[in-house]
Amino acid sequence: MSSLTESIQQPTSSAIDLEPGQLAQRISELGDWFHNLDLHGVRTAPDHFLGDFPNIKWRQIASAIPQDLTGATVLDVGCNGGFYAIEMKKRGATRVLGIDVDDRYLSQARFAADTLGVEIELQKCSVYAADQLAGQFDYVLFMGLFYHLRYPLLALDNLIKKVAGKLVFQTMVRGSEETREWADDYPFWNKQIFEERDFPAMYFIEKSYSNDPTNWWIPNRAAVEATLRSSGLEIEAHPEPETWVCSPAAVLCRGRYIADRELDGTL
Repeated sequence: MSSLTESIQQPTSSAIDLEPGQLAQRISELGDWFHNLDLHGVRTAPDHFLGDFPNIKWRQIASAIPQDLTGATVLDVGCNGGFYAIEMKKRGATRVLGIDVDDRYLSQARFAADTLGVEIELQKCSVYAADQLAGQFDYVLFMGLFYHLRYPLLALDNLIKKVAGKLVFQTMVRGSEETREWADDYPFWNKQIFEERDFPAMYFIEKSYSNDPTNWWIPNRAAVEATLRSSGLEIEAHPEPETWVCSPAAVLCRGRYIADRELDGTL
């Protein structure tokens, strides 16, 4: 990849009128799919180990997002095969931009959108470079990517710069799903808090988890919520165990974004 961002792939209509057999062949040619989309009755990942994914996830979070997104702009970070981007466009969003670093996923998303006649923009772009995208978005989707990142907090803090309205955040969660209030500070010799199951913690995966070496950091629920608050976000909804809807509340520190102050040593 020559740069962290590459040009937008514009919509085409070449795939829209394919017959079921041709659709199935083209789906297969595009490689293994992680998103199981319904393309006019032909499924892209019918044997997904998570079932009808990500539709099973979407059914639980859809009510937390307005049915009518007319006039809204949407950024789908790590868009994969395009499921969420397409669903947001179906709700009337004026502009939907999906970004990913994987050419295979971008090709799949383009094919799916063309087949369904849905106009979305797609761009090769790393989450670490998302802050370089022009403007802000009413909705930013950060779905299923956090735990795949070696530097997840840096990615989140940079991405916040693009959130004008809501951040929809989803991550794998392991460990305790309980939360409670913790003190603002603890003495140096207090080691007991680290023995508590519901103390905010992220598990570091040195080698691989679920046959995926890109699963780097997996938080418990308390760590997810503490991380979101620490990044200046207010949690507004928790529609299912792995998803949170947030809005910017205190994302600026003395007039500058937290990530910028961290990188120049003034946080």
